[in-house]
Amino acid sequence: MEHRYVGASGLRVSELGLGTMTFGNEADEATSHRLLDQYVEAGGTFIDTADVYAGGASETIIGRWLARQARGSVVLATKFFWATGSGENDIGAGRRHILDAVDASLRRLRTDYIDLYQVHCFDAGTPIEETLSTLDGLVRAGKVRHLGVSNYAAWQLQKSADLARHRGWEPFVAAQPLYNLIDRDIELDLLPVSRNEGVGIIPWSPLRGGWLTGKYRRGMTQAPPDTRWEADKQPWLGDWENSVDERTWTITDTLLAVADETGRSPAQVALRWLLQRPQVTAPIIGARTPSQLADNLGATGWTLDDKHIERLTAAGAKPLPYPYAYLARSPRTHQL
Repeated sequence: MEHRYVGASGLRVSELGLGTMTFGNEADEATSHRLLDQYVEAGGTFIDTADVYAGGASETIIGRWLARQARGSVVLATKFFWATGSGENDIGAGRRHILDAVDASLRRLRTDYIDLYQVHCFDAGTPIEETLSTLDGLVRAGKVRHLGVSNYAAWQLQKSADLARHRGWEPFVAAQPLYNLIDRDIELDLLPVSRNEGVGIIPWSPLRGGWLTGKYRRGMTQAPPDTRWEADKQPWLGDWENSVDERTWTITDTLLAVADETGRSPAQVALRWLLQRPQVTAPIIGARTPSQLADNLGATGWTLDDKHIERLTAAGAKPLPYPYAYLARSPRTHQL
């Protein structure tokens, strides 16, 4: 597995990160440890979790596994923001919650430091200065090595970058947004900001909750049983009715055709497309079983040719809204 720098930082990670939201939910501890072993054996080094995954159980499971590993062999990322208790200050990106959250994560993970500490969501109720200064203090204290965000709008990332630069605080080097063949809205704003500010993109849900694995075919009127889209089990991605349209099926049809032509699985093609997108550092893959993980890991070690990249990209293209369409026609505008 190849390794890449995270944005403009000196931190290097494997080109596929292992997401652990299934740990403690769909995968018990024994299965979770098998998945971690399998991932590392394939050359993976980048493990991503969050303090709210399975109510903290995901971090605990990783911590027990990590205790048997050489700490320096893995890059450990976690996130904070969502409520971890019932108190008014047990949520958000304010100083009190950050300080409580990082110590709790360190205890569960059984480590002295976190390689990449990420704000799980933008906090509109807390001054950005409070969030950034507190995170800068964690880096200075050695509890955290690098900083990132998840689910930020482009202006929120840009303002954070500007403030960090002005105040001499540690900058964000990674952004973890929703990005896949179907969900491509970040290409309008977030990707250009990330490119200009040296922020690496770490896409979550690169297979769109299983939609891009080949299980979904044109003509279906409901999700297959025992899938994540059954009974609207995807609150962060929307429901079935609002997700199925001609564009979705065009993308699906194209993905299946390219998979057939390349002799790869649909999941491998969808992940490979992301791996070859500009600014993408490492898609975060998730799995419930070793066979699912093995299929996802098959996205490494080969490349899609230009004609297949172009077909896949064109299948999900949308007309540019204003002002992007206007700016795209200007001879003095940089490429969006």
